[in-house]
Amino acid sequence: MNNQEMNYQTPKSDNMMQNKKKNPLKKWLSMVVVVLAFVIVFIIDKEKGVASVTVTWDYFKEMFLILPPVFILMGLIEVWLPKEKIQSWLGNESGIKGILLSIGLATLPTGPLYIAFPMTATLLKKGASIRNMVIFLGTWAALKIPQLMVEIKFLGFWFTALRFGLTLIGLLIIGYFIEYLMKKEDNNLGLSKPV
Repeated sequence: MNNQEMNYQTPKSDNMMQNKKKNPLKKWLSMVVVVLAFVIVFIIDKEKGVASVTVTWDYFKEMFLILPPVFILMGLIEVWLPKEKIQSWLGNESGIKGILLSIGLATLPTGPLYIAFPMTATLLKKGASIRNMVIFLGTWAALKIPQLMVEIKFLGFWFTALRFGLTLIGLLIIGYFIEYLMKKEDNNLGLSKPV
């Protein structure tokens, strides 16, 4: 394995790893806080406690039904799509083609946004640009075609078209800005993203 293929470590990430090893309870802190919150709600109002557990359980059932096929799809992308293809389609040099592909791929699905996170992580590892993945996530969240159809029905075509256009412009600005900030941070630390 050459230096470009290796993940880079920063002094900051080395310190974080040492802190995690020193205090393993920090990793469970959020879970303990959630459980305590459930207990407090049960003590104060048993009916609301039962309702909150029911909603949480329904959410977990939905996640467990949706995420396994997503992980299978990610595995297939990992195996079937070479890194060079992802880099040419969605990488830093993909230009307008990469932006349009990011928007096109993200407008089609109907699933919740948390499905897009593992997909985005896989595409980033394969060489997709930060800009295109920010646009992909933002489009998935706000510009899906099924959502637009419902919006047109209730709010009208012109409102939806205006919101779509302004949202898309905002996503493009955010994508370029986050990419700029990430490159600037890497340059300040003396790092270069591995190819």
